[in-house]
Amino acid sequence: MTLVEAVLGNAADPEWAVRLSTAAVDALELDHWEAQKNRLRKKTAGGVEIAVSLDRGTFMRDGDVLVWDAQVARAVVARISLRDVMIIHLDALEQAAPEVARRTCVELGHALGNQHWPALVKENRVYVPLTVDRKVMSSVMNTHRFEGIRYEFVPGGEIVPYLAPHESRRLFGGAEGPVHTHAHEQYVAVDAATGQAYARPPMRAHPHPHPHARTDAEPHE
Repeated sequence: MTLVEAVLGNAADPEWAVRLSTAAVDALELDHWEAQKNRLRKKTAGGVEIAVSLDRGTFMRDGDVLVWDAQVARAVVARISLRDVMIIHLDALEQAAPEVARRTCVELGHALGNQHWPALVKENRVYVPLTVDRKVMSSVMNTHRFEGIRYEFVPGGEIVPYLAPHESRRLFGGAEGPVHTHAHEQYVAVDAATGQAYARPPMRAHPHPHPHARTDAEPHE
Protein backbone atom coordinates (compact mmCIF):
# COMPACT_ATOMS: atom_id res chain seq x y z
CA MET A 1 0.00 0.00 0.00
CA THR A 2 1.23 3.48 -0.91
CA LEU A 3 0.58 6.35 1.51
CA VAL A 4 -0.14 9.79 0.02
CA GLU A 5 0.17 12.66 2.50
CA ALA A 6 0.58 15.55 0.06
CA VAL A 7 -0.19 16.48 -3.54
CA LEU A 8 3.04 16.81 -5.52
CA GLY A 9 1.71 18.94 -8.36
CA ASN A 10 -0.76 18.81 -11.21
CA ALA A 11 -0.56 17.29 -14.66
CA ALA A 12 -1.51 20.67 -16.13
CA ASP A 13 1.62 22.32 -14.68
CA PRO A 14 4.23 22.70 -17.45
CA GLU A 15 6.99 20.94 -15.54
CA TRP A 16 4.76 17.99 -14.66
CA ALA A 17 3.37 17.81 -18.19
CA VAL A 18 6.92 17.25 -19.45
CA ARG A 19 7.68 14.57 -16.83
CA LEU A 20 4.45 12.70 -17.36
CA SER A 21 4.75 12.73 -21.16
CA THR A 22 7.36 9.96 -20.98
CA ALA A 23 6.25 8.30 -17.73
CA ALA A 24 4.06 5.31 -16.92
CA VAL A 25 0.93 6.96 -15.53
CA ASP A 26 -1.50 5.04 -13.34
CA ALA A 27 -4.89 6.66 -12.62
CA LEU A 28 -6.61 6.88 -9.27
CA GLU A 29 -10.18 7.22 -10.50
CA LEU A 30 -12.47 9.14 -8.16
CA ASP A 31 -15.97 10.51 -8.36
CA HIS A 32 -16.74 14.07 -7.28
CA TRP A 33 -17.73 13.02 -3.75
CA GLU A 34 -14.61 10.93 -3.16
CA ALA A 35 -12.46 13.88 -4.25
CA GLN A 36 -13.95 15.97 -1.43
CA LYS A 37 -12.48 13.61 1.17
CA ASN A 38 -8.99 14.08 2.59
CA ARG A 39 -8.97 10.52 3.94
CA LEU A 40 -9.69 7.52 1.74
CA ARG A 41 -8.31 4.19 0.58
CA LYS A 42 -8.76 2.95 -2.97
CA LYS A 43 -6.99 0.96 -5.69
CA THR A 44 -5.70 2.60 -8.85
CA ALA A 45 -6.66 1.42 -12.32
CA GLY A 46 -3.43 -0.59 -12.25
CA GLY A 47 -4.35 -2.33 -8.99
CA VAL A 48 -2.10 -0.38 -6.61
CA GLU A 49 -3.74 0.32 -3.25
CA ILE A 50 -3.49 3.98 -2.30
CA ALA A 51 -4.17 5.43 1.15
CA VAL A 52 -4.79 9.18 0.97
CA SER A 53 -4.23 11.15 4.16
CA LEU A 54 -4.16 14.86 3.36
CA ASP A 55 -4.22 17.80 5.73
CA ARG A 56 -7.66 18.95 6.83
CA GLY A 57 -9.17 21.29 4.26
CA THR A 58 -6.96 19.92 1.46
CA PHE A 59 -8.79 18.15 -1.35
CA MET A 60 -7.78 16.51 -4.59
CA ARG A 61 -8.30 18.08 -8.00
CA ASP A 62 -8.41 16.42 -11.39
CA GLY A 63 -4.87 15.85 -12.62
CA ASP A 64 -3.19 16.01 -9.20
CA VAL A 65 0.03 14.00 -9.06
CA LEU A 66 -0.12 11.81 -5.97
CA VAL A 67 2.87 9.51 -6.44
CA TRP A 68 6.10 10.03 -8.40
CA ASP A 69 8.96 7.56 -8.69
CA ALA A 70 11.71 9.32 -10.62
CA GLN A 71 13.91 6.22 -10.83
CA VAL A 72 11.44 4.32 -13.00
CA ALA A 73 9.43 7.35 -14.26
CA ARG A 74 6.17 6.13 -12.78
CA ALA A 75 3.32 8.28 -11.48
CA VAL A 76 -0.14 8.00 -9.95
CA VAL A 77 -2.49 10.80 -11.04
CA ALA A 78 -5.98 11.58 -9.74
CA ARG A 79 -8.69 11.44 -12.38
CA ILE A 80 -11.95 12.92 -11.10
CA SER A 81 -15.33 12.54 -12.78
CA LEU A 82 -17.35 15.67 -12.04
CA ARG A 83 -21.00 15.54 -11.03
CA ASP A 84 -23.62 16.45 -13.59
CA VAL A 85 -25.05 19.95 -13.78
CA MET A 86 -28.64 21.04 -14.34
CA ILE A 87 -28.78 24.00 -16.71
CA ILE A 88 -31.91 26.13 -16.47
CA HIS A 89 -32.48 28.23 -19.60
CA LEU A 90 -34.07 31.62 -19.10
CA ASP A 91 -33.79 32.91 -22.68
CA ALA A 92 -37.53 32.52 -23.38
CA LEU A 93 -38.28 35.00 -20.58
CA GLU A 94 -36.76 37.75 -22.71
CA GLN A 95 -39.91 37.64 -24.85
CA ALA A 96 -42.29 37.28 -21.88
CA ALA A 97 -44.22 40.12 -20.30
CA PRO A 98 -42.08 41.89 -17.67
CA GLU A 99 -44.38 40.89 -14.81
CA VAL A 100 -44.22 37.23 -15.91
CA ALA A 101 -40.42 37.31 -16.15
CA ARG A 102 -40.07 38.91 -12.72
CA ARG A 103 -42.48 36.49 -11.08
CA THR A 104 -40.85 33.46 -12.66
CA CYS A 105 -37.34 34.50 -11.61
CA VAL A 106 -38.46 35.14 -8.04
CA GLU A 107 -40.28 31.79 -7.89
CA LEU A 108 -37.28 29.98 -9.33
CA GLY A 109 -34.92 31.59 -6.83
CA HIS A 110 -37.26 30.72 -3.98
CA ALA A 111 -37.50 27.09 -5.13
CA LEU A 112 -33.73 26.67 -5.45
CA GLY A 113 -33.19 28.33 -2.09
CA ASN A 114 -35.75 26.07 -0.42
CA GLN A 115 -33.77 23.06 -1.62
CA HIS A 116 -30.46 24.64 -0.52
CA TRP A 117 -29.08 24.02 -4.00
CA PRO A 118 -26.01 26.09 -4.95
CA ALA A 119 -26.49 27.96 -8.21
CA LEU A 120 -24.50 30.07 -10.63
CA VAL A 121 -26.23 32.63 -12.86
CA LYS A 122 -24.39 33.34 -16.11
CA GLU A 123 -26.00 35.34 -18.90
CA ASN A 124 -29.45 33.78 -19.45
CA ARG A 125 -28.68 30.44 -17.82
CA VAL A 126 -28.61 29.11 -14.27
CA TYR A 127 -26.16 26.31 -13.47
CA VAL A 128 -27.05 24.01 -10.58
CA PRO A 129 -24.67 21.13 -9.69
CA LEU A 130 -26.41 17.89 -8.79
CA THR A 131 -26.48 17.48 -5.03
CA VAL A 132 -29.30 14.91 -5.08
CA ASP A 133 -30.57 12.33 -7.54
CA ARG A 134 -31.43 13.64 -11.00
CA LYS A 135 -35.04 12.40 -10.68
CA VAL A 136 -35.47 14.41 -7.48
CA MET A 137 -34.29 17.60 -9.17
CA SER A 138 -36.58 16.94 -12.14
CA SER A 139 -39.50 16.39 -9.77
CA VAL A 140 -38.89 19.75 -8.08
CA MET A 141 -38.72 21.57 -11.40
CA ASN A 142 -41.80 19.81 -12.78
CA THR A 143 -43.84 20.44 -9.63
CA HIS A 144 -43.37 24.21 -9.87
CA ARG A 145 -44.23 24.33 -13.60
CA PHE A 146 -42.14 27.46 -14.17
CA GLU A 147 -43.50 29.46 -17.07
CA GLY A 148 -41.08 30.00 -19.96
CA ILE A 149 -38.29 27.88 -18.47
CA ARG A 150 -36.66 24.74 -19.79
CA TYR A 151 -33.83 22.72 -18.34
CA GLU A 152 -31.40 19.92 -19.15
CA PHE A 153 -28.73 17.84 -17.45
CA VAL A 154 -25.18 17.72 -18.79
CA PRO A 155 -21.92 16.18 -17.56
CA GLY A 156 -19.97 18.67 -15.47
CA GLY A 157 -16.79 18.14 -17.46
CA GLU A 158 -18.44 19.44 -20.62
CA ILE A 159 -19.19 22.90 -19.26
CA VAL A 160 -15.97 23.57 -17.34
CA PRO A 161 -14.15 25.05 -20.39
CA TYR A 162 -16.91 27.63 -20.78
CA LEU A 163 -16.76 28.95 -17.23
CA ALA A 164 -14.37 31.42 -15.67
CA PRO A 165 -12.17 29.84 -12.97
CA HIS A 166 -14.12 31.41 -10.09
CA GLU A 167 -17.40 30.21 -11.63
CA SER A 168 -16.07 26.68 -12.01
CA ARG A 169 -14.92 26.62 -8.39
CA ARG A 170 -18.39 27.69 -7.26
CA LEU A 171 -19.92 24.66 -8.99
CA PHE A 172 -17.27 22.03 -8.35
CA GLY A 173 -15.30 23.25 -5.35
CA GLY A 174 -11.96 23.04 -7.18
CA ALA A 175 -12.24 19.32 -7.98
CA GLU A 176 -12.22 20.19 -11.69
CA GLY A 177 -8.52 21.05 -11.56
CA PRO A 178 -6.89 23.93 -13.49
CA VAL A 179 -9.41 25.57 -15.80
CA HIS A 180 -8.57 26.47 -19.39
CA THR A 181 -11.56 28.62 -20.19
CA HIS A 182 -13.30 29.42 -23.47
CA ALA A 183 -15.91 31.46 -21.62
CA HIS A 184 -15.94 34.26 -24.21
CA GLU A 185 -16.58 31.98 -27.20
CA GLN A 186 -20.13 32.04 -28.57
CA TYR A 187 -22.10 29.10 -29.96
CA VAL A 188 -25.61 28.65 -31.23
CA ALA A 189 -27.82 25.63 -30.63
CA VAL A 190 -31.40 24.81 -31.56
CA ASP A 191 -34.03 23.49 -29.17
CA ALA A 192 -35.20 20.13 -30.52
CA ALA A 193 -38.76 20.66 -29.29
CA THR A 194 -39.43 24.23 -30.41
CA GLY A 195 -36.86 24.90 -33.15
CA GLN A 196 -35.80 28.03 -31.29
CA ALA A 197 -32.15 29.03 -31.61
CA TYR A 198 -30.25 30.00 -28.50
CA ALA A 199 -26.65 30.52 -27.41
CA ARG A 200 -24.82 28.08 -25.17
CA PRO A 201 -21.66 25.97 -25.20
CA PRO A 202 -21.80 22.84 -27.41
CA MET A 203 -22.79 20.22 -24.84
CA ARG A 204 -24.66 16.96 -24.91
CA ALA A 205 -28.26 17.77 -24.07
CA HIS A 206 -30.54 15.74 -21.84
CA PRO A 207 -32.41 13.35 -24.17
CA HIS A 208 -35.83 14.65 -23.05
CA PRO A 209 -36.39 18.35 -23.89
CA HIS A 210 -38.16 20.44 -21.24
CA PRO A 211 -39.75 23.40 -23.07
CA HIS A 212 -41.95 24.14 -20.03
CA ALA A 213 -40.03 22.28 -17.35
CA ARG A 214 -42.32 19.27 -17.76
CA THR A 215 -41.86 15.94 -19.50
CA ASP A 216 -43.96 12.81 -19.67
CA ALA A 217 -40.80 10.74 -19.26
CA GLU A 218 -40.24 12.16 -15.79
CA PRO A 219 -43.63 12.91 -14.21
CA HIS A 220 -43.85 15.04 -11.12
CA GLU A 221 -44.48 13.32 -7.83
